[in-house]
Amino acid sequence: MAIHPTAVIDPTAEIDPAAAVGPYALIGPRVRVGAGTEVMGHVFIDKDTEIGERCRIFPFASLGADPQDMKYAGERSRLVLGDGVVVRESATVHRGTAGGGGVTRVGDGTLVMATVHVAHDCQIGRNVILSSYAVLAGHVQVGDRAIVSGSSAVHQFCRLGAHSFLGGMTGVTKDVPPYMIAAGVRDKDMVVAPNAVGLRRSGFSREALDAITGAHRLLHNRSPLADVLAEVEERFPDSPEVKVMLDFYRSSERGVYR
Repeated sequence: MAIHPTAVIDPTAEIDPAAAVGPYALIGPRVRVGAGTEVMGHVFIDKDTEIGERCRIFPFASLGADPQDMKYAGERSRLVLGDGVVVRESATVHRGTAGGGGVTRVGDGTLVMATVHVAHDCQIGRNVILSSYAVLAGHVQVGDRAIVSGSSAVHQFCRLGAHSFLGGMTGVTKDVPPYMIAAGVRDKDMVVAPNAVGLRRSGFSREALDAITGAHRLLHNRSPLADVLAEVEERFPDSPEVKVMLDFYRSSERGVYR
């Protein structure tokens, strides 16, 4: 691995000897790049950004720039990318703010496709796929193995549960439950159903799928949520997957799509 002579690297940056930096890359203060990571030509990595091992950062990606938040006052904050993260062309991922814990995180194995925007203080789990033109506003949380399809937009402070699937061109203003598909242009048009194909591909058992589907059928009706949650808990007391769903609903601050 090598550093191209045209790359501009701040003297306080730490580049692992087993990493590679391509031509005309710009790497700012206090950046750390792990072993086996490839930073390709024309990449911009701003200050206080940590990139794990075996990552691939494609041309014209921008990582760790100042957050687009009117409350941001120049305080120190960070962007942390885990191991095996891929960031494709022209994607942007911003640092955190003091009001959001000071750090934006992208988990191991996540794929950030071309032109995606991940705003300040987002918390992205492991093995997530963010498809091209998807936009995550500030403070969004995305669970492990969730998929966000192209041209989707997620409102600030929303959560996408683990193993959820967000359909293309979907606008989200509430939380999307774990294990579910959600698709729609507006809240009133939102369709929510179990992500059966994705869950099978991820190795979920038939028993787990049946419990998730049964819990969803109960949660999908328009009865008062507190009553439905109690009924689901009574019907599926031994399902760890249903417990994840119940905890997600009960911890929601924006409301959950049903």
